[in-house]
Amino acid sequence: MSGQRWTRAGAILGFALGGFFDGILLHQILQWHHLLSLVPGIGDLRAQVVWDGVFHAAMYAVAAWGLVALWRAQRQGPTVPRGIVTGALLMGFGSWHILDALLSHWILGIHRIRIDSPSPLAWDLAWLAVFGILPLVLGLWLRRGGGGGGAPSRAVVAILALVTVGAGAWAQRTPADMPLTAIVFRPSISAEQVAAILDAAGARLVWSDPQMGVVLVDVAPDRRWSFYRKGVMMVSGSGVPAGCFTFSRA
Repeated sequence: MSGQRWTRAGAILGFALGGFFDGILLHQILQWHHLLSLVPGIGDLRAQVVWDGVFHAAMYAVAAWGLVALWRAQRQGPTVPRGIVTGALLMGFGSWHILDALLSHWILGIHRIRIDSPSPLAWDLAWLAVFGILPLVLGLWLRRGGGGGGAPSRAVVAILALVTVGAGAWAQRTPADMPLTAIVFRPSISAEQVAAILDAAGARLVWSDPQMGVVLVDVAPDRRWSFYRKGVMMVSGSGVPAGCFTFSRA
């Protein structure tokens, strides 16, 4: 019974880590796609980065669920069964990529791994095999052979918590080569209002989309939070789960 609790908790957390891996590597670092890159009518940058932020917020919720489940499993079982947690993490990690491929890439068609590739299916299949099927099979193998006592579970919970919090923190960091602050305004705010808000905050406009819905500005870091009182949806570097937003090359 203890093994089942650890398996469930590890799989939930692995699923969240798979989502963080997807968002950090593909949305932020490589910028191969956004969550809704192929959805008709959502072509503007503002909508794309908002939905990327929603995606990362959802992964935070799943990660929190997994950490709570791990904490409960640790309280009910004194040790981690050997191989079970590692296997469960891999199972959850692989399951995320399998679900993403089946649902997002092929059934709903909201994005592909590389939307600018002449052979998107090849990228989808390769990613599915390496990061979906392989981790899942390896996790099942470890789970099946993971009986017996192991390392103290408190240490495992602490390590997994640090890894998860670290992944979330990485998703929020502003890249070293991005000294500017990116801001997404609500659609109801006009370009003239955006200009007035930036002027009042002493922010220097560096770039904007045609509608002034998404802007890059040079502003003091301690002024970022003040924008939320002006009808802003997301501000990079403010600690809000904006996901790929802080890494956008615009």
